[in-house]
Amino acid sequence: MAHFRKKMLSVFLTTKCNLGCSYCFTQGVRGNDTIPWEFAKLGIDIFIVNQDYRHIRLSGGGEPTTEFDLMKKIYDYARSQKVEITSEIQSNGIFQHQVTEWLAKNVDIIWISCDGPPDIQDKDRPLRNKQKSSPILEQNIKYLTKFGKGMTGIRATITSDNLYRQEEILEYYKSLGISYVWSDPVFPAVYVKEQEISEIDMMEYAREFVNAQRVAKRLDMVYGSILTCNFDEEIIYHCRACLPTPHLTTDGYISACDMALFGENSPSHMDVFIYGKWDKNNDKLVFDQNKIDQLRSRSVDNMIGCADCEAKCHCGGYCLGETVNEQGSLFEKKSKVCKAIRYLLKNYAPPEGGYRFLHP
Repeated sequence: MAHFRKKMLSVFLTTKCNLGCSYCFTQGVRGNDTIPWEFAKLGIDIFIVNQDYRHIRLSGGGEPTTEFDLMKKIYDYARSQKVEITSEIQSNGIFQHQVTEWLAKNVDIIWISCDGPPDIQDKDRPLRNKQKSSPILEQNIKYLTKFGKGMTGIRATITSDNLYRQEEILEYYKSLGISYVWSDPVFPAVYVKEQEISEIDMMEYAREFVNAQRVAKRLDMVYGSILTCNFDEEIIYHCRACLPTPHLTTDGYISACDMALFGENSPSHMDVFIYGKWDKNNDKLVFDQNKIDQLRSRSVDNMIGCADCEAKCHCGGYCLGETVNEQGSLFEKKSKVCKAIRYLLKNYAPPEGGYRFLHP
């Protein structure tokens, strides 16, 4: 099932975070912004109850579990409605045991960001106070994979530190009880104009990714990539941003993309993703139909640079957020990934039956 079919209501819960990741794409926006309960409730009422979104996901520019009480309130309210829903969270895995226990009992899909063994994790993803994060992370992952009601998987950012260690990191994840892994090559931040980031060679990433599939097969694991997230279906859209599906921001807007975290004071080039706003006084949502139409027009059929590409129907023009952030246009392509995607199309096949758990 292709990536764009992951129809859900995403809630950007907070900008608070307890990690200090070296490459974080939200650098420059750290603060204490938390979504108002009234806005989150209205979003559930409109999208979960009155439309056909049956999946609720907590994510955003910070760590959702730092607002544990509000997180529980949102999930409990969504589950109290007269519709059956599934739930998901994207977390850094750094939380107290009471949170671990609650997640294990209540959440269907838990994605934990982890880049590999302690030497990698602690270098690139330390605690805010610069202390090691790996001991807490390992303890929580082991508990969730052993006692969780649903699936706990890993989202790994591939940097120069783990590019050539993809086989090793799969072995490590398996030792923690993980069987499902998605990886994303590191990409530039959105909210800072200049950032020292060492981007990796995409062809080297693709070759190492293919090599790592031998380990994944031996360990009965699924190892996917943002580059391969549509390989199990022919598509014209890359992701849910092209539909668009709703992401509720901490400042009361509706975004189409994980990388567009705010409506107010958002970088001008990312404003294309902001297609709705909370009218607080009247407690309703107001949508911009022109923005919606523009996002829906971003299909591979309308991208001249993709017209002759053999991979276009399994790519869809690649990640829309990254492309707009780096190229400034809905209809450009991120050319540095094109060769790698074509290589993977010839050398990698998704699991038989397609991806059971779609890219986080």
